[in-house]
Amino acid sequence: MGCSIMIRGMYAGISGMKSQQTKLDVIGNNLANVGTTGFKSSRVVFKDMLYQNSSNAVGASNNLGGSNAKQVGLGVSVGSIDRIMGQGMMQPTGRPLDVAIDGNGFLMVAKGPIATTGQNAGDGITLGADGTIENAGDREIFYTRDGSLSLDAEGYLVTSSGERVLGYAVTDGTNNSIENDGSMSIVDAEDPDLKATDGLVSLRIPDEIDGKKLMSYSIGKDGLITGVVEGGQMTVLGQLATASFVNPEGLEATGNNMYLNSANSGSPIVSSGIGATDVRSGGDIVQGMLEMSNVDIAEQFTDLIVTSRAFQASSKIISTSDEILQDVVNLKR
Repeated sequence: MGCSIMIRGMYAGISGMKSQQTKLDVIGNNLANVGTTGFKSSRVVFKDMLYQNSSNAVGASNNLGGSNAKQVGLGVSVGSIDRIMGQGMMQPTGRPLDVAIDGNGFLMVAKGPIATTGQNAGDGITLGADGTIENAGDREIFYTRDGSLSLDAEGYLVTSSGERVLGYAVTDGTNNSIENDGSMSIVDAEDPDLKATDGLVSLRIPDEIDGKKLMSYSIGKDGLITGVVEGGQMTVLGQLATASFVNPEGLEATGNNMYLNSANSGSPIVSSGIGATDVRSGGDIVQGMLEMSNVDIAEQFTDLIVTSRAFQASSKIISTSDEILQDVVNLKR
């Protein structure tokens, strides 16, 4: 009986060391990404394991009162690793292609082949009436809070790893800001009847539109990208789309500051474009700002100390159990 108890204590200590090591790994990743744009910290939640009953609970009788069950725990395990989706601090950069989302939404980006003809040029990404994605064609869609965007050689708005940023083309009833063949047309930004076209396209900020050089551009809170061409005319270039989720903590991180929706995150709900009557918003777009990591360094270092001590305590259980087992072995001498 004594040896079995000591061995049971050893396995409890081993489970404690393994679980605390997992927490140390998570804390280390949090601290390593304290400067990562849009990074969301994680936490580890533990749960106790199965219990071994020495005796079951007994109810009260006429002669004796009841007694509780005698149970010995068999250690600890990792219950969950949760991502904390709280918003990080905004850092001004003054760079026109840097954007941050003030809210719970995500920028939508995609990689994969772009079609040159057909409806919703370039993408074939269609949306349902409820704002969810019905068909993405051959493109893989990711979600990110990292708004450090740039332009490629063709003027496409891309992330630091090259995924093209998705949004809406805008029409004034005659011209579309992004046509079906991928070209761009001037759309009067002061037209009161501006409306987003159906589906999502890859957004562009070209050097010139309809033969007129693009002089400057800006991004509004609603994600609407407007520019000024030669002669002072204001034109709409497109509108950034954002997506929100019922359970954003259920998103699956894929690296490069990107997420994929999972079975537990729910389907992405895409924000409505300009002119829509059913408005779905994931937050305001803030130009010239970046969202920083939401890692709290003081909290992480405190957890690091506590976890380190818990790891040492679990290892002490093993060494103490070993000493007692050694004494039991030496009883025969």
